[in-house]
Amino acid sequence: MLQFLKYVLATFVGIIIFLFVSMFILVGIGSMFSSEDEVVIEDKSVLKLDLNKPIQEVGVENPFAEIGGPFGGDENAVGLKDIIEALKIAQQDDNIKGIYLKTEGPEAGWATLEEIRNQLLEFKKSKKFIVTYGESYSEKGYYIASLADKIYLNPAGGMEWNGLSAEYSFFKGTFDKLEIKPLVFRVGEFKSAIEMFSRQDMSEASKKQSSELIGAINGNFLKNISASRNIPVAELKGLADSLAVDNPKSALQYKFITDLGYQDELEAYLKRNLKVEEKKKIAYVGVDKYLKGGKRSEDGDFNKRIGVLVAEGEITSGEGGDGNIGSEKFVKELKEIRENDKIKAIVIRINSPGGSALASDVMWREIQLTAKKKPVIASMSDVAASGGYYMAMGCDKIVAQPNTITGSIGIFGLIFNVTDFMNNKLGITFDGVGTSPHADWPTATRDMTEFEKSMIQKSVNEGYETFTKKAAAGRKMSVEKLKSLAQGRVWSGVEAKENGLVDVLGGVDDAIKIAAKAAKLNEGDYRVRYYPEKKKPFDEFVTKIMGDNEEKATTKALGDLAPYVKMYKKLTNMGGMQTRMPFELVIR
Repeated sequence: MLQFLKYVLATFVGIIIFLFVSMFILVGIGSMFSSEDEVVIEDKSVLKLDLNKPIQEVGVENPFAEIGGPFGGDENAVGLKDIIEALKIAQQDDNIKGIYLKTEGPEAGWATLEEIRNQLLEFKKSKKFIVTYGESYSEKGYYIASLADKIYLNPAGGMEWNGLSAEYSFFKGTFDKLEIKPLVFRVGEFKSAIEMFSRQDMSEASKKQSSELIGAINGNFLKNISASRNIPVAELKGLADSLAVDNPKSALQYKFITDLGYQDELEAYLKRNLKVEEKKKIAYVGVDKYLKGGKRSEDGDFNKRIGVLVAEGEITSGEGGDGNIGSEKFVKELKEIRENDKIKAIVIRINSPGGSALASDVMWREIQLTAKKKPVIASMSDVAASGGYYMAMGCDKIVAQPNTITGSIGIFGLIFNVTDFMNNKLGITFDGVGTSPHADWPTATRDMTEFEKSMIQKSVNEGYETFTKKAAAGRKMSVEKLKSLAQGRVWSGVEAKENGLVDVLGGVDDAIKIAAKAAKLNEGDYRVRYYPEKKKPFDEFVTKIMGDNEEKATTKALGDLAPYVKMYKKLTNMGGMQTRMPFELVIR
């Protein structure tokens, strides 16, 4: 009995110690997140702009990213909003003498890079330096690097200069092997989102639109690099066609870079430029730290605001989550902004390839209600196609970057017939009863009749008519003209501007200025607020831990099958009618 009591007491003491230590750790973590140490920006500081990480509209801050371990996870995702704000402040900050760019391979779309590049060009008006060093440069990375005063490339590094390409994935062969029959219903010659299920290669219509799209993006890309490096566009194109820029020496020969050198050589150059002693370290400051340095200005009347509502990711019904736009959550946020009398105008910042047709229409309706009360301007980022464009067309004006992927005004329906797969591969069969011949319609567990298929196609046709009529009304053009631009075709921002699908070429700042003018607000007379607000570090930490645990549990349970389950979940989200651009379009 004494031994038993000893074990019980030891267990009890262990539990108390565990709880105490856990509480101590949580308090420590909480205090770390809540601490607001003063950040002092030294004289002769250099803003270090690291773009070699995911870039999204609003950043994600994970304080454990650098220490690794169970709480480390992925590195921070930097926010485009923060980058732009830091560059604006640094331009006027006497303590910031220049910028050091890290831009070998940015994880961002072309329109995001355009926003950053344009702000860097604005920064150069201050006559402060911009330098960059890379062990290699992708074409996206070089698009940013090309405007630097000094471009260092590692002598043993690499340079990508071979033109842009667009790549699609096709799964028809996979479904054939699994005996799964995808039933697709579409409207529009160019609605190539469904070709991944029905073909093993691109249709001629898909090739046509993709070639013209990347051609327009490449034209803007070459034009801007030509201006920065003083190399004719024809020469840039010829060098890509011939693969002449295939190593660091040729990059120097053709004036793509200014110096062959290592990072220590770049830093030696910076010290000379800054007049810093050789033994002293350069005072680098990152974007997050810099914005905590107390330099943010809050100009403008607190009671006069422009609200920027960020809509980023695929469109779904319900609350949604990280990485997608939930219609229910979007409607709630927009309604709160609309009813806030301090907010005089709204910018909807859209970065979405589309998704659920129903969810898109629900959000369009809320945008229309809001536009009756105050100005609403659409600012389209990397992509605003299908459902993304559905949202934009409800706004008073549409602003896009020259390389924004836009349009794709079309609709499709998708159902998977898994009868043969379940029967022949797994031995599962189905049977049942109903009160009418079509009680189980639409179904994935039997062949549908031609009549049932025709009813789905009818619904898709009606959805397309709704989409095009609303788009025509929003664009103030005839339905006939709108349909000639629709059929699921995607356009670049430049093309969309030419054919009337976009009003103005520019970035989010341009959209904010247009919104302010529509609300009769003078420059400097208002403040800008982003919604939803950036999560606090502790909230982001908790969300990440919960998400990581779920993903790890799935991976552990399913092993090598986990990636296929993720793909299956993505496919099931495409059930029903979809307003979605060509699936997984990658331009590089």
